[in-house]
Amino acid sequence: MQKVKLSSFNNAWYDTGASLTKRLLWHVCSLIYFESGLWLPYRLKRWMLRLFGAQVGAGVVIKPRVEIKYPWKLNVGEYAWIGEHVWIDNLDTVTIGDHACLSQGALLLTGNHDFTKPTFDLMVKPIVIEEGAWIGARAVVTQGVTVGSHALLTVGSTASSNLQAYGIYKGNPAVKVKDRIIEG
Repeated sequence: MQKVKLSSFNNAWYDTGASLTKRLLWHVCSLIYFESGLWLPYRLKRWMLRLFGAQVGAGVVIKPRVEIKYPWKLNVGEYAWIGEHVWIDNLDTVTIGDHACLSQGALLLTGNHDFTKPTFDLMVKPIVIEEGAWIGARAVVTQGVTVGSHALLTVGSTASSNLQAYGIYKGNPAVKVKDRIIEG
């Protein structure tokens, strides 16, 4: 039986997509403008994300205490909401569609480790949150998942596979419990 050997871990193949200087500058800006509890204008936050290479649409709301690993791997559509304490751990691309909502404490994880290998190899895959989708408070979306248009992942649930459009998903792993009907 094999054992895990973290001393053999090697992710030299992984490309962060930016120089060390750019990553350090982002880290400082993130601490001041995003991870702090300061209520700063959303316009300023959108501008700063764009400055670091993110694609950010008009009217995007970014609350305080938000962590974004690499803005240059982030695409956010128009009028999306990113709630307090959201963590976007985007080792790979994260796409958030128009009018999508990430509620308080939501976690998007594009990376994981291969637990079947003794070297605990890093694995990364993109995440797509489509238009009008809602990720509930403290919900988790894992690598390679697409959350379909207007799908809802309820509070504290974990999406480890794709969620169909207009579905309401609950649990860990999340399963579809009913259809989302939007009146109006």
